[in-house]
Amino acid sequence: MDAERAKLTKLAADDRALSRQLASAKELDLDKRRALVDAADELERMRIKHQREIVDLEVEAAKHAREAREREEELTVVKEDLDTARETIASLTSTVAQQSGVQVTLNAQIAALQVENSGLRAQLDDLSSAVSIGALEYADAQRKIEQLENEAREAEMVRRKLHNMVQELKGNIRVFCRVRPERSAPADLTFPDKEDHREIVVSSTSLNAMGQERKETYNFAFDRVFEPEATQSDVYEEISLLAQSCVDGYNVCIFAYGQTGSGKSFTMEGGSTEAMVGMIPRAVDDVFRAAEALRNKGWEYKMEGQFLEIYNETINDLLGKGEFDKKKHEIKHEKQGGTITTRVTDVNVLPLSTPREVASLLRLANSRRTVAATLMNERSSRSHSVFTLRVSGYNAHTGTRCEGCLNLVDLAGSERLNASGAAGDKDRLRETQNINRSLSALGDVIAALGEKGVEKGSEKHVPYRNSKLTYLLQNSLSGNSKTLMILNLSPLAAHLGESLTSLRFATKVNNTTIGTARKQVRGSG
Repeated sequence: MDAERAKLTKLAADDRALSRQLASAKELDLDKRRALVDAADELERMRIKHQREIVDLEVEAAKHAREAREREEELTVVKEDLDTARETIASLTSTVAQQSGVQVTLNAQIAALQVENSGLRAQLDDLSSAVSIGALEYADAQRKIEQLENEAREAEMVRRKLHNMVQELKGNIRVFCRVRPERSAPADLTFPDKEDHREIVVSSTSLNAMGQERKETYNFAFDRVFEPEATQSDVYEEISLLAQSCVDGYNVCIFAYGQTGSGKSFTMEGGSTEAMVGMIPRAVDDVFRAAEALRNKGWEYKMEGQFLEIYNETINDLLGKGEFDKKKHEIKHEKQGGTITTRVTDVNVLPLSTPREVASLLRLANSRRTVAATLMNERSSRSHSVFTLRVSGYNAHTGTRCEGCLNLVDLAGSERLNASGAAGDKDRLRETQNINRSLSALGDVIAALGEKGVEKGSEKHVPYRNSKLTYLLQNSLSGNSKTLMILNLSPLAAHLGESLTSLRFATKVNNTTIGTARKQVRGSG
């Protein structure tokens, strides 16, 4: 029993020893496996590294191979260039040899040309001397020509000024005649006075009662006659001194007269381009320019403007508010000191500081002016328009004040009733009758002034009140203004009758004595 127990004990001890050995062997096996895995990993890393190195070496080898090919190609190109250069050198060597012979020939030619050049230089010096003398003579001739031209211009200006002075001393209303351009069916108009441009001759042919042709010729003379090709600038040049007169303290009145379609509105207001600018904007520009020029002499000027129309013997304010001026306006002639000023009640008088403001004022007024179609023109002004620019100046150095007034009048068409075609239209009929009545009143005033001028000291009544037009222009017609009438003529043969009527009326105006304009200047106090 004890022996068996001892055996069991020994067996148990051996079993435990074997278990320990087994565990130790397993642990050793596990370590070896780990080492084997680590070795396999290290081997894989080395393999990958080796493959990468192989790839890099292959890339490097390919690069070296490519570079080698490029070098071989470059070497081939260099060899070809070298061969080409050798051929070029050989060719140039041959050319140089040829050029050497040519150079010898050219040197001989150059020597010959230098000799010829010396001769030409001598000739050139002679010519230059002659040209210098000619230039001096030409410059001297040019100076003489300029001197003569200046003298001629000055003489012309003196002639014009003397002519203006004579007209002012005579007291006449100055009259210009302007003929509108026309290419189709013109009347027989001629202008014989090519020097002073003061005459116009109208010729007409008709049949008498016996059926025989009768030719009639009418001669008219005015202060200036403008032919159809005359420009706006040509016309204004003759009246530009009036703008200065307004700044100097004179009343100035310029009015356009003539039948519908004769160019009155174009003459006064002009067209859209700078060359076609009319008398109104040109005169206004000159008034502002003259006022500015006198600023350094101590003068300060204020400008005010108004724009009226007389339609059917009713005064409308073209600068009024609203679509139609419904106010009743009255004309007042007020005596202040030694001068008479004309004022219209309840009209807008706007202060003006630049010509641009005047241009916008004119556009506003023209958009409101009464127009209609007649047989004479599809757009006919059915009213008289009167633009007034008041100029007041004060000189702080001398204490002197001056007041001038520029009236620019565009009269309605002067054609007779049967020529206007208004008989069948009640409104046009009334308009035409009122227009002709006012123009007839203007003729009556001119006639009365003419009789009064002939009979010195005469107390003859002048019917200014017969129309709103003549009453408004009373100061301009009675001798207190420098007054100019621009007669506009249509050159059409169909309008010849109306043209003759206008020419006769303008002649009557031109022969009328109204007195000499007076300057409106007063001292301080």
